[in-house]
Formats: sequence, structure tokens, C-alpha cells
Amino acid sequence: MRWLLGLASLIAGIGTALVGLPAAPAMAGGCFPVAQAPARLLPVAFRAAELPAQVAVRLTFLGHASFLIETAGGASAVTDYNAYVTPPYPPRVATMNNAHDTHYTDRPDPRIEHVLRGWNSAGGWAEHDLVVEDLRVRNVPTAVHGRFGGQALSNSIFVFEVADLCLAHLGHLHHRLTEEQLAELGQIDLLMVPIDGTYTMSQEEMLEVVEQIRPATVVPMHYFGPTVLGRFLTLAEARGWRIEHRAEPVLDLSRDRLPHQTVVVLPGR
Repeated sequence: MRWLLGLASLIAGIGTALVGLPAAPAMAGGCFPVAQAPARLLPVAFRAAELPAQVAVRLTFLGHASFLIETAGGASAVTDYNAYVTPPYPPRVATMNNAHDTHYTDRPDPRIEHVLRGWNSAGGWAEHDLVVEDLRVRNVPTAVHGRFGGQALSNSIFVFEVADLCLAHLGHLHHRLTEEQLAELGQIDLLMVPIDGTYTMSQEEMLEVVEQIRPATVVPMHYFGPTVLGRFLTLAEARGWRIEHRAEPVLDLSRDRLPHQTVVVLPGR
């Protein structure tokens, strides 16, 4: 019976991959109302990647605002986990920066061990500080103005610490950071930045936030079409950033292979 269940799960996963994927929003604006959609059934055969010896962490852009983070110690996390852009297997940790459409789902895969929401439904601060294998995940609460009646703490920046690297995901950030928030973040090596220019902040304002944080590497996310991306890259290059386009959506990182003063563009769905 066990092999039959596994076969059924695999067939369902293949069928979903072939016919269940929504069309990519090439030039659409805004996020899509998919947070209530049921989680997809993922094939049980998928497992975390085994990283090369010199790699501390692998970052894979899944699309929109979702990244898969895999560590040398076997930990895995997905940012802005939702029912629209899905990982190849259930991660150990799922973060959801804010309760807005493609940034969360209220039906995460039940095999995920830790589901961390960037807001507190009961009000007040969302507080997370979790260690899984060689990965530490923590959050810094911020605001999302105008989304939920002006809630002050409805978004979180999630920070992922592994080996001697710190990666941060800005989520749906709507404002410059305070000195207290910058102190909580600490030194960030790689920053995942929403560059839509409309639904979060203007691209100029977002680059000011980048300059506040001063990461070595910036990875753009949360944008709608090549025109938006191109404008952000032009602005970043004028501020002294080097631009690097990757053919694959994967970035392998360690301290000695971290791109400095570089915007790395990863292709994603």
C-alpha cells in the first residue's frame, strides 16, 4: 500500500506541474488573489539539494517574492510561501512576510515544520527567532501602510543567518527603516528587494533603503515585467552598482564568493 500511495502522490504532482500552473503575469500590476487556494500536492520524491563542499547556502528564485533557501547543513526555507509560486518540495521553514495575496496562504503544506507569519493576528508584534540545523531565522516587524487599515506592524523583514552570511528579505516594505530597525537587522550580506515601484515604494525610495542597509549583494524581486526591472537596474547602476544577469535562477553563496556592490538578476516565474 505504501508504494501505491507514493505513486499516486507522484502522478498528482506531475499533473499539477503540467496543467495546474497559472500563466505568468508578464506585464500585470499588483498581486493576485490566491492566498485562499489549496496547497498543491508535491511529489514525495523531491528532497533538498546536496550542496557542493564550498557552498554554504543556495538561493533559488521561485518567482514573484518567493525564494528557496537551502543550507549545507540540510535546512531549507521558503520566503513568502503561498499557493501560487510553490517550491519543489516542502521546506523545513516557511515565512510569510505579510497577509496579502501571493505573500501567504492560510493552507500551507502540513509537512512544513515551522510556519512563520510576519504579522500577529491577535495584534502587537510578531516575534520569531528559530534555529533549524545550521539556519537561524528571525524577523524585524515593519509597516504596510494602507493595506489593513493602517496597521503598524503588518509586515516583517525576515533574516536568514547561515555560516557567516546574513540574508534578508524585505517583504512588502512601505517605508524607510528606523535606526532601531537597522540595528535589529545588523550587517546584511544579501538583500532580496521588492522593486515594483508602485505597490511597495518608488524605486528611488527603495534604493535609499538599500543604501541604509548597505548589503554586498542585491537580488530584485516583486516586479511586473522587463520594463520595471530595466528601470530599477538603470537607477542602481547610476548609484554605482554593478549589474549581473544569471542564466539560471540559482545563486550559490559562501563568504569568499559573495558578489560585492552587485545587483544579481535571477530569472524566475
